[in-house]
Amino acid sequence: MISEEVKHDAMTRLKKVEGQIRGIMKMVENEKYCIDIINQITAAEKALKGVSRIIMKRHVESCVASAISLGQGKDAINELVDTIYKVSKS
Repeated sequence: MISEEVKHDAMTRLKKVEGQIRGIMKMVENEKYCIDIINQITAAEKALKGVSRIIMKRHVESCVASAISLGQGKDAINELVDTIYKVSKS
Protein backbone atom coordinates (compact mmCIF):
# COMPACT_ATOMS: atom_id res chain seq x y z
CA MET A 1 0.00 0.00 0.00
CA ILE A 2 1.09 3.53 -0.70
CA SER A 3 1.06 5.67 2.43
CA GLU A 4 -0.49 9.13 2.44
CA GLU A 5 2.99 10.67 2.72
CA VAL A 6 4.29 8.76 -0.31
CA LYS A 7 1.09 9.47 -2.23
CA HIS A 8 1.39 13.20 -1.55
CA ASP A 9 5.09 13.25 -2.49
CA ALA A 10 4.49 11.23 -5.66
CA MET A 11 1.54 13.36 -6.75
CA THR A 12 3.50 16.58 -6.17
CA ARG A 13 6.37 15.26 -8.28
CA LEU A 14 4.05 13.93 -10.99
CA LYS A 15 2.31 17.30 -11.30
CA LYS A 16 5.73 18.88 -11.87
CA VAL A 17 6.50 16.26 -14.52
CA GLU A 18 3.15 16.99 -16.13
CA GLY A 19 4.19 20.64 -16.38
CA GLN A 20 7.56 19.65 -17.80
CA ILE A 21 5.87 17.54 -20.48
CA ARG A 22 3.57 20.40 -21.43
CA GLY A 23 6.64 22.62 -21.70
CA ILE A 24 8.40 20.10 -23.92
CA MET A 25 5.35 19.89 -26.16
CA LYS A 26 5.39 23.68 -26.57
CA MET A 27 9.11 23.59 -27.32
CA VAL A 28 8.56 21.03 -30.08
CA GLU A 29 5.55 22.95 -31.40
CA ASN A 30 7.60 26.16 -31.48
CA GLU A 31 10.55 24.36 -33.10
CA LYS A 32 13.01 25.22 -30.33
CA TYR A 33 16.65 24.15 -30.46
CA CYS A 34 16.89 20.34 -30.45
CA ILE A 35 19.45 20.12 -27.66
CA ASP A 36 17.26 22.28 -25.41
CA ILE A 37 14.35 19.91 -26.04
CA ILE A 38 16.50 16.86 -25.33
CA ASN A 39 17.74 18.43 -22.10
CA GLN A 40 14.17 18.99 -20.95
CA ILE A 41 13.20 15.43 -21.87
CA THR A 42 16.16 14.16 -19.84
CA ALA A 43 15.06 16.25 -16.86
CA ALA A 44 11.52 14.83 -17.09
CA GLU A 45 12.87 11.27 -17.30
CA LYS A 46 14.98 11.84 -14.18
CA ALA A 47 11.97 13.26 -12.37
CA LEU A 48 9.91 10.18 -13.26
CA LYS A 49 12.72 7.91 -12.06
CA GLY A 50 12.61 9.83 -8.77
CA VAL A 51 8.90 9.03 -8.41
CA SER A 52 9.65 5.40 -9.24
CA ARG A 53 12.31 5.28 -6.51
CA ILE A 54 10.05 6.61 -3.76
CA ILE A 55 7.27 4.21 -4.72
CA MET A 56 9.69 1.28 -4.95
CA LYS A 57 11.12 2.15 -1.53
CA ARG A 58 7.62 2.14 -0.06
CA HIS A 59 6.91 -1.17 -1.79
CA VAL A 60 9.95 -2.75 -0.16
CA GLU A 61 9.12 -1.29 3.25
CA SER A 62 5.51 -2.44 3.16
CA CYS A 63 4.61 -5.11 0.60
CA VAL A 64 7.88 -7.00 0.44
CA ALA A 65 8.45 -6.82 4.19
CA SER A 66 4.91 -8.05 4.81
CA ALA A 67 5.30 -10.92 2.33
CA ILE A 68 8.55 -11.99 4.00
CA SER A 69 6.95 -11.96 7.44
CA LEU A 70 4.11 -14.12 6.08
CA GLY A 71 6.56 -16.61 4.56
CA GLN A 72 5.80 -15.50 1.01
CA GLY A 73 9.00 -13.55 0.46
CA LYS A 74 10.33 -15.57 -2.45
CA ASP A 75 7.62 -14.42 -4.86
CA ALA A 76 7.77 -10.82 -3.65
CA ILE A 77 11.55 -10.73 -3.98
CA ASN A 78 11.43 -12.26 -7.47
CA GLU A 79 8.86 -9.68 -8.52
CA LEU A 80 11.00 -6.90 -7.07
CA VAL A 81 14.15 -8.12 -8.80
CA ASP A 82 12.31 -8.37 -12.15
CA THR A 83 11.07 -4.81 -11.69
CA ILE A 84 14.55 -3.54 -10.80
CA TYR A 85 15.91 -5.13 -13.99
CA LYS A 86 13.19 -3.45 -16.06
CA VAL A 87 13.83 -0.07 -14.48
CA SER A 88 17.59 -0.34 -14.88
CA LYS A 89 17.30 -1.16 -18.61
CA SER A 90 15.51 2.08 -19.37
